[in-house]
Amino acid sequence: MPEGRYGSRVRGPARPWVRWLLYAVVFALLLAVSAVAYRNLGSKPIEGKQVAFDTVDDSTVSVTVELQRQQPERPAECVLRARSYDGLEVGRKEVLVPPSEGTTRQNAVVKTSARAVVGEVYGCTYAVPPYMFHSMRPTG
Repeated sequence: MPEGRYGSRVRGPARPWVRWLLYAVVFALLLAVSAVAYRNLGSKPIEGKQVAFDTVDDSTVSVTVELQRQQPERPAECVLRARSYDGLEVGRKEVLVPPSEGTTRQNAVVKTSARAVVGEVYGCTYAVPPYMFHSMRPTG
């Protein structure tokens, strides 16, 4: 091939700052990916699961929650829900789980708008709303 028309195939060495910039970008990307993976795949600080449920009648289901947490000295809140045969949510209840050592089991009754075939734990959190504590509950 004519060299004047297409240029030379031999290139000079890359500038050192370009190489270090590339290393820094790759390092930052790897750091970001590892942080996201740790956050999503690491151990959960609080985990609640349904260990038992019982459909009491057409408007009531009883759910037993088992809660494991990394900070047992903190109170937690779990949201329970009841679902009908077609999968629709027919009842929901927030439950306050007081601080306690080890694995905690708590039973709660969820009122429903239709017959429930399953009672389950929707999720648990340390972010307990202020109205969940007895001192702030409305009276009357």
